[in-house]
Amino acid sequence: MSHPRPARRRAAAGAALAGVLTLPVLLAAPAAAAPQEPVTFSSFNVSMFRATEGELAADLADADDEAQDVEVRNVAEIIQRQRPDVLLLNEFDYDAGGLALERFQENFLAVGQGGAAAIDYPYALAFPSNTGIASGYDLDHDGEVGTSGRDYGDDSFGFGEFPGQYGFVLLSQYPIDTDAVRTFQEFRWADMPGARLPDDPGTPEPADWYSAEELEVFRLSSKNHVDVPVEIGGRTVHVLASHPTPPSFDGPEDRNGTRNADEIRFWADYVSPGEQSGYIYDDAGVHGGLRPGEPFVIMGDLNADPADDGGGVDGAARQVTDHPFVRDPLPASEGAAEASALQGGANEAHAGDPAYDTADFNDNGVGNLRVDYVLPSRPLRVLDAGVFWPAESDPLSRLTGTYDRQYTNGFPSSDHRLVWVDVAVPGAR
Repeated sequence: MSHPRPARRRAAAGAALAGVLTLPVLLAAPAAAAPQEPVTFSSFNVSMFRATEGELAADLADADDEAQDVEVRNVAEIIQRQRPDVLLLNEFDYDAGGLALERFQENFLAVGQGGAAAIDYPYALAFPSNTGIASGYDLDHDGEVGTSGRDYGDDSFGFGEFPGQYGFVLLSQYPIDTDAVRTFQEFRWADMPGARLPDDPGTPEPADWYSAEELEVFRLSSKNHVDVPVEIGGRTVHVLASHPTPPSFDGPEDRNGTRNADEIRFWADYVSPGEQSGYIYDDAGVHGGLRPGEPFVIMGDLNADPADDGGGVDGAARQVTDHPFVRDPLPASEGAAEASALQGGANEAHAGDPAYDTADFNDNGVGNLRVDYVLPSRPLRVLDAGVFWPAESDPLSRLTGTYDRQYTNGFPSSDHRLVWVDVAVPGAR
């Protein structure tokens, strides 16, 4: 399941970028061709975050003068070999002009890498993120409101040392109905009924880690939650994209673990009719969730494992994997199972099947986990699924590799693997 997709994709629909819009940023080109069956949806945490604002766009200005360019070329080659139709990239720093995304397409995806064929995406969206947006409050309770570095990140609405760090982007071969895109960046955590608000263990009051004043402004999404309608042969498929905070880097109050669980719960509620989604409002003030029967795909690095391996709130990932309106295709790979056996450590105590892992994490810490997802709704028929994690005997394992200090982020591409699911879209023509 980790081998490249057959060369069945349509010809690229022009590399020219027709325009740039803001919030979100859209990079558009001529209309895409009619759909083919299957349509491939993919999620890939590419670890393309940088230490300073604007650094990613600067790094991507060309393909051969930065140490990170080797890793970016490998990321591009993985995408070119898998050739997804709709692709979510997590941990891709946001800039308001969409420059980093434009340069990644022009200088890396549009250039064949390692013998793979170039690929162009006529439509691409870059979304603003709560990461690195100052809250003005001492959210981590260390006695001061941070103004720089990690201290600043810990007191931002989502951890980030500058606005947009660890953001995400969406690329598509099919047109996007930009007028109907919904973002939920400013939805307040306290407005979720039954929210798992963190508790200060040093006081008798419940759910009081954040003050009333902080809860008046505190946002649920650590990055953003977005509903992107993609038009596939006359049918609309809603891509529901997010990247919940890791359930770690906190204390006994478990503020990140509880937030992670509720960030995932948001989508479980959003696709449910009636009261379960009625409380939701988007950044334009429109209330309610997805209309019943609308096809959707939940995508992203959810930072939670369905087997509850690696910590976090029990059942956090199962809120969506076991949802009655969702199909879990259980994408797997030979490389993941092999890595778990070879690396040992925390992997030996995991309850989940290692073949489903999507991230190569510290074996002395949480071990390898399934955290990256492509979850189609039941109206979509699953045809195939997999994870790009080749076994060591496969020549393409050079693109994923194992942890090595020589790489800027520890891996030839990313510590996450690309997940893909092929679906048939009923009624598409």
